[in-house]
Amino acid sequence: MAADRYDTERRPGCQLSTPILIDTDPGIDDALAILLALASPEVSVEAVTTVAGNVEVHLGTANAFRILDVAQPPRRPRVAQGAAGPLVGPLVTAAHFHGDDGLGNLGRLRGPDGQPRYPEPVHTLQMLDGADLILETADRFAGGLVIVALGPLTNVALALQRDRGRLAKAARIVVMGGAVAVPGNVTPAAEFNIHVDPEAASAVFASGLPIELVPLDVTRRVVLTSSDLARALERHSGATARFIEDFTAHGFDFETERGDGKMALHDPLAVGVALDPSLVTFETLHIAVECEGRLTRGMTVADRRPHRAGPAPTCRAALEVDGPRFLRLFLERVCRASA
Repeated sequence: MAADRYDTERRPGCQLSTPILIDTDPGIDDALAILLALASPEVSVEAVTTVAGNVEVHLGTANAFRILDVAQPPRRPRVAQGAAGPLVGPLVTAAHFHGDDGLGNLGRLRGPDGQPRYPEPVHTLQMLDGADLILETADRFAGGLVIVALGPLTNVALALQRDRGRLAKAARIVVMGGAVAVPGNVTPAAEFNIHVDPEAASAVFASGLPIELVPLDVTRRVVLTSSDLARALERHSGATARFIEDFTAHGFDFETERGDGKMALHDPLAVGVALDPSLVTFETLHIAVECEGRLTRGMTVADRRPHRAGPAPTCRAALEVDGPRFLRLFLERVCRASA
């Protein structure tokens, strides 16, 4: 793979705001990631594509619209619904963590009048499906688009199947997923996004496209506490602040009844890397995905042998992170946008 595919330095004459497309299965940390992207002047969120993962795709699509309705960006991104399940096999969701609706069971909340605090959002879907909107957006911003994949890679794999040449026009594909040198979070070997659709991930990693992997090795080291979020939000009283308080309440892991809750910012860190690659330190690796093992299905297998003469690199993997710097950026932007 050509080294220049991984050159992320901005060239003179490039537009100030980088166009991004977010491919997502909106759960709790996905919502925080989308809010971070919408609050960041370095990027313009041009499109959002939804995929089955944390919840079924129709629920994820509703969540994408709910997030946009609350955030009210000056220019709304186009939204397309993507794959309803993995390339092979049944869908495995994470509703046990994200709530039945994916956003902490917001539908159960009621206002003082007894009406739902968050009524069903109005959908204005693109006629294209998720994979085709990815291709159309890569075409439209040829050489400039950054794709940020926050869920299973089904939509990206389908786009690859349909037209690799058009998908290759993307400048970078930042993927939250995998575990290089740490245990998985679904099985001892596999991280959730890769585990849901290992065939899709395998195809994407083998594609020769400019993949930047943001695995559990770094996302587990960026931990938001409930007290830090509460302090950052207490200066704001807008609808977005209340929305964040409501949907994150379900996502914090409270180790004791009175202890401080903790949440790893998996998907927000991937957006952070799209904004500023210097937040992490990359290692260029050959990474393949195990699709057949009974105990290891969905494992991201990295060749880290010294002086190897094996296969060519397939991606750059983030293995170190400046966690405090990212947390400052995250809290300052997301909470400022909550006013």
